[in-house]
Amino acid sequence: MLSQMPVSAVLPAQDIKRAVKFYQDKLGLKVKDTGPNGETSLEAGRGTTILLYERPAVKVEHTQAGFWVKDLEAEMKELRGKGVVFEEYDFPGLKTVNGVATEGEVKSAWLKDTEGNILALTQM
Repeated sequence: MLSQMPVSAVLPAQDIKRAVKFYQDKLGLKVKDTGPNGETSLEAGRGTTILLYERPAVKVEHTQAGFWVKDLEAEMKELRGKGVVFEEYDFPGLKTVNGVATEGEVKSAWLKDTEGNILALTQM
């Protein structure tokens, strides 16, 4: 059953080298392997991966991948120290303050990678 299988995010990159550098230098992921067309798999926690593949620019308006974190503020502080900018949203049902949306005990923040992909950090 798929409910027992790991899952991986697959994200487009207009410039694969720039994207890989962002995921390594800013997010701390490590390259797992690189395919014949430059597609690159990066290791995240607990056996999960992000696969980047090169393609022309794509307009994205939704979260494409998310990281579950234990301490959102600590993660944001570390990432901001590396130059990562968090998105600010103000829509019906979602408003961020200093980059953080809070709903009950759940806190989330969003950032864009160098390719415009939207990534979430969520603390339960």
